[in-house]
Amino acid sequence: MMRPLVYDVVILGGGAAGLMCAGVAGARGRSVAIIEQARRPAEKIRISGGGRCNFTNLHTTPANFLSRNPHFCKSALSGYTQHDFIALVEKHRIAFHEKTRGQLFCDDSSQRIIDMLLDECAAGGVVLHPGTKISSIAKGDDGFTVVTDRGAMRGQSLVVATGGPSIPKMGSSGFGYKVAEQFGLKIVPPRAALVPLTFDETLLARSRDLAGVSVETVVSCNGTQFDEAMLFTHRGLSGPAILQISSYWRDGDDVEIDMAPGVDVFAALKDIRRDHPRQELATALMRLLPARLAQMIADSGGGAARIADMPDRQLQAVADLVNRWRVRPRGTEGYRTAEVTLGGVDTAELSSKTFEARAVPGLFFVGEVIDVTGHLGGFNFQWAWSSGFAAGRNV
Repeated sequence: MMRPLVYDVVILGGGAAGLMCAGVAGARGRSVAIIEQARRPAEKIRISGGGRCNFTNLHTTPANFLSRNPHFCKSALSGYTQHDFIALVEKHRIAFHEKTRGQLFCDDSSQRIIDMLLDECAAGGVVLHPGTKISSIAKGDDGFTVVTDRGAMRGQSLVVATGGPSIPKMGSSGFGYKVAEQFGLKIVPPRAALVPLTFDETLLARSRDLAGVSVETVVSCNGTQFDEAMLFTHRGLSGPAILQISSYWRDGDDVEIDMAPGVDVFAALKDIRRDHPRQELATALMRLLPARLAQMIADSGGGAARIADMPDRQLQAVADLVNRWRVRPRGTEGYRTAEVTLGGVDTAELSSKTFEARAVPGLFFVGEVIDVTGHLGGFNFQWAWSSGFAAGRNV
């Protein structure tokens, strides 16, 4: 049997957090190996942001993250900020721009960010093992031994940076949770996040003709709201506002949607009734909404077509469909289209400063595999950079 390859640090997963951790550890003089099951590293970076990688957000704060322990992310985010990552991007002369709401994208391809991380790893002598499948992991007196289809590798420290089950076509899975459970760490039950919501058949029958219609909204659920665009789909609802609120939605909850933010639709309809009494309701609503959406709401309003024939009570009911549309989704589209995963390794098991497991010296977890999930807009990449940096300084 071949003797194992020996390193100071073995990292499972060559995504954003794993590459960041490897580069930082390598720069400290640690010998580092990355085991990546896919043929190419960082596939999620490659496809992100429409191929341009929304690599961080100027406005990153701990308030942009969900976790059972909302304080856990504070140390890492302050130890390696969005401005630190921007400085790294500028050092590598990668051109970028702010799109909206502090979201930073590459001017060119997301491959530039991947190349930057690989260059940082190469400078630190990091060895990448792509297309490598893991069969077992064991802990001994001399560290951790990872048995793969290409032989065994041993490291004093083992870093789990395998992400969550979101977007399985990229090779993601719940493997990191199995490693955590093998060593006795608790898992916060994972579920899909930043994911489109789906309708039941009744609701779909009413809204199917709206697929492709986009509208600015304020979407609310469980005390949280987002003011962004919403998109009707063949399955239900998507768009930034819906992806954001999906992280706060639970099965059976209602979502309230204002499709004319800042407009008192009841007052607007009364004004139109006074000034243009012969106008049809659908035409009146088209002043405020896309035509297909206005027609659907007019049809749902029932009763008279002409606005002059509608009493206040009926106008109020129509206005509520615009300003306070309450909808109960059937579910989500699941991990297939989810951008990230909520839940994961319980933060109570980890040091917020080093990301080492409290009960298992030498075992670290970084990135999406942990129960810390960012909002849409570059925050999850920043979490990968910040957590990867913290662990890289301590492995």
